[in-house]
Amino acid sequence: MLHFLTLFLASTYAMASDTPSPGLGFGSYVQAGLALALIVAALAGTAWVARKLSGGKGFGHGGMKVIGGVALGPRERIVLVEIGDDWLVIGIVPGQIRTLHRMSKGSLLAPEEASGEADKPFAQWLKSVTERRRND
Repeated sequence: MLHFLTLFLASTYAMASDTPSPGLGFGSYVQAGLALALIVAALAGTAWVARKLSGGKGFGHGGMKVIGGVALGPRERIVLVEIGDDWLVIGIVPGQIRTLHRMSKGSLLAPEEASGEADKPFAQWLKSVTERRRND
């Protein structure tokens, strides 16, 4: 047992007397920096290719376009969305989205073309819907 303990202590002393390995050199930092630059360039290139393949549109648009909207309260909105040749009037409240009305594209009069409130079919329809909802 004493012989084993002597060998163990001698081997640990020999390991301790070895010269310590030098720290990281300048080349290691340069190599890590170049690898990081390569990864960032690969990500930027992939994003550029994805944008070119999608035709320049952002992800998730899919032919929809928000024409306008109005806030009815702090968390309630009515939005007019164009999808293809249709316009959808959508009501948005917390936890729920509903289609309120569907009409053909361009069936509303532009504000400069409208002569008064009585000539605006959408405004009349919206007013009647809000009055019905208040009465319910």
